[in-house]
Amino acid sequence: MKRLILLQLAFLLSFYFVNAQEADSIIEKKIDVLIKQMTLDEKVRMCHANSKFSSRGVPRLGIPDLKMSDGPHGVRAEISWATWDYAKWTNDSVIAFPALTCLAATFNPQMAYEYGVALGEEARFRNKDIILAPGVNIYRHPLNGRNFEYMGEDPLLAAQMAVPYIKGVQSIGVAACIKHFALNNQERWRGHINVKVSDRALYEIYLPAFKAACQEGDAWTLMGAYNKYNSQHCSHNDFLLNKVLKKDWGYKGVVMSDWNATHNTLEAANNGLDIEMGTWGKRWDTIFDFSEYYLAKPFEQALLKGEVSEDVLNDKVRRILRLCLKTNMRTDRPIGKIGGEHSIIARNIAREGIVLLKNNNQMLPLDASKTIKIAVIGENAVKPMTPGGGSSELKALYEVSPLDGIQKRFKNAAITYSRGYESPTFAWGKKPELKFNADSLAKAAIEAASKADLVIFVGGLNKNFFQDSEGGDRKSMDLPYNQDSLINEILKVNPNMLMVLLTGNAVSMPWINKVPAIVQAWYIGSEAGNVIADVISGDVNPSGKLPFTFPVKLEDCPAIRNGAISYPGDSINQEYKEGIYVGYRWYLTQKIKPLFPFGYGLSYTTFDIKPATSGIQKVKANETFTIKANITNTGKVKGSEVLQLYVRKPKSVVDRPLRELRAFKKVALEPGQTSTVELSVAAQNLSFYDEKKGSWTLEPGEYLIEVGTSAENILFTNKISVE
Repeated sequence: MKRLILLQLAFLLSFYFVNAQEADSIIEKKIDVLIKQMTLDEKVRMCHANSKFSSRGVPRLGIPDLKMSDGPHGVRAEISWATWDYAKWTNDSVIAFPALTCLAATFNPQMAYEYGVALGEEARFRNKDIILAPGVNIYRHPLNGRNFEYMGEDPLLAAQMAVPYIKGVQSIGVAACIKHFALNNQERWRGHINVKVSDRALYEIYLPAFKAACQEGDAWTLMGAYNKYNSQHCSHNDFLLNKVLKKDWGYKGVVMSDWNATHNTLEAANNGLDIEMGTWGKRWDTIFDFSEYYLAKPFEQALLKGEVSEDVLNDKVRRILRLCLKTNMRTDRPIGKIGGEHSIIARNIAREGIVLLKNNNQMLPLDASKTIKIAVIGENAVKPMTPGGGSSELKALYEVSPLDGIQKRFKNAAITYSRGYESPTFAWGKKPELKFNADSLAKAAIEAASKADLVIFVGGLNKNFFQDSEGGDRKSMDLPYNQDSLINEILKVNPNMLMVLLTGNAVSMPWINKVPAIVQAWYIGSEAGNVIADVISGDVNPSGKLPFTFPVKLEDCPAIRNGAISYPGDSINQEYKEGIYVGYRWYLTQKIKPLFPFGYGLSYTTFDIKPATSGIQKVKANETFTIKANITNTGKVKGSEVLQLYVRKPKSVVDRPLRELRAFKKVALEPGQTSTVELSVAAQNLSFYDEKKGSWTLEPGEYLIEVGTSAENILFTNKISVE
């Protein structure tokens, strides 16, 4: 009977694959027919923008325009047809989901899939065909203004969170657009900085998440970056797009430029760009004739002159038509929806992503039934965090502020609020404005703190320019707007302080030894205040883990320590001198103690973790090995822990980091419950990129397999031998 079932299963699988191949063949034949019916002009028009956020179809053949939208954390408000002005619709408000740093901090791929499905549904509701997300550029240093849009410093974590996100979005018939390919790791001089990086660092650190997104996630579109690599702009970079992406990885999807990232017709035509978007006129805000784009009339003229083969054009059109057949030409496309259960999904993601950094004397959780005096201090307690930040800004259906969430949860407490500090209001072409006197704000906050039993300081960064925002990098790691000084003054009158940080980046904490409890709350969207209240009250046990290292000081960062040519560059060129030693790889190998390590996060419960695998496993190159661990919740409340498997090779033919993440798994346990967790790794994933051979090499020999709860907290070690 068992054999019969297996034979039936094999037959069904073979039938599925034959049908899948037949379906692909039918699609390609249909595309052949469509291409033959198109004029040269119609084909060219498909290769460039038709508005700020659309590219043209062929109406006479029933091919619709492709409609696009930012961004990674929700569907951006509607933009006008030919300018960057908002269209001022009344029905384009959406749920604001947590920033991708928060999603990465969940260490939970299932959360990423649910995020993608919900985002896809909201994009579908707004009649979008492409959502310009997710971003997987690596967190190289804490000054990058767009770090909050990305998934941290480790390529494996970014890959394993991006793939389900992409699958979730595309399950609704909306294309995900993986971005920004590649090496877009700063905003300063992003439009022209020429990045020089070793091949090994490129392949081991900066490309894996993109490769997984394309091959495992099957991302239907990909966006090129602004910067240059090897002196050629990434949006028409022959090596990145033609060789790596389309040839080596076999990518069949559509390559789009970032907005205004195209600079040359022949390069754009021949070097792998399929759709040019957002090219500016003489001024960035002028109405610009789309027919003047590099892949518009100039492209058509190059084709007519024979400077570009029509086969090149046909390949672009073929890719675009494949995309259309999966999105706006699909007859069984799922319907969209907005709000409703998406609020629950956004709240659940935020709950799992918040990281408890410090909790001296078990200050948290707070008893919400107590009658105490609480002073909530800090502008971030009331400042909306969904507007601003560049292209990821949102017009949210609602946003619960931290103050509102705390007031609603702690009903028995006497709560006072004091702003404490103020950030300037920015408007294009105008000088930043301040409404309050800084000294008066600080004085009022100190007085409020002195009269309270507990201070909840809600501070951090915001979405202003030169903070967590597109278009500019941070100036330092310090908290802005004189917050550090204010915190120290408040601690003098009331040391009983809970710090709640809203940031998308690491910040310095000169007051860390004085503050009993610190919560890293990220930018968490519409449900922000409710989630913060959930966590600090103990209704939710925090389980987030840091997706990047918090250094003690900026000078500890590898990109900074290696001199100005490493970051920010000399305004023309930049060299990634740290090579593969990014993030925790650097801190561990150089023995530099961070403020908080990668993968770190506390809980309100305790766990006992013991190995369930012994001896040296012998593994062949084409095999997978599994390490098992028994984990028990030894505390009194339900909680989740993330087991992290790191690999190190003590004796190697090349320099290697002290340890590298190769697997992780999050497990939720009731008090007293024990679970056996399996962490599996393909032997091939232990390979290094051999620059001499120009290929991956799996080195034979003995490897140490280390399992822990952060990059610095290793609990037990196993060994494997690769044959």
